[in-house]
Amino acid sequence: MLQHTIKPVYDSQSRILILGSFPSVKSREQQFFYGHKQNRFWRVLAQVFACAVPENVEQKREMLLSHHVAVWDVIASCEITGSSDASIRNVTPNDLSPILAQADIRAIYTNGGKAQQLYQKYIFPVNGRGAVSLPSTSPANAGYSLERLVEAWQMIREET
Repeated sequence: MLQHTIKPVYDSQSRILILGSFPSVKSREQQFFYGHKQNRFWRVLAQVFACAVPENVEQKREMLLSHHVAVWDVIASCEITGSSDASIRNVTPNDLSPILAQADIRAIYTNGGKAQQLYQKYIFPVNGRGAVSLPSTSPANAGYSLERLVEAWQMIREET
């Protein structure tokens, strides 16, 4: 059983919350979200917000907070093989209430279908707040080019 050890990124000014499923092997090694260099999360957000692609954890955290974006994951602990969402079993969900209590979250988005499925199963019944599913920025989502991802993710700008 693996535990999620990366703290959520948010502050009182956060307006949107983006939730992944569970950190990849690379993210767990780096102790920050979307750490695999092939994951397009940071490139997508940089284009959505018309800013430079952050290069290190501090720049990533600053980019998120300056655009009122909170980031965390649906899962607190699970069994997972490598970084494969398809292998996730025995899920314990994260408690979103600290973020929702401290920040004026106006919209919740999930990064990919598995995060959305897990959100609907474990978190929606607890908080009753819907989440919008966005296409995954994972390199495994080869059907989406960077341009298509940016187009789909543009909607997050409206909430910030």
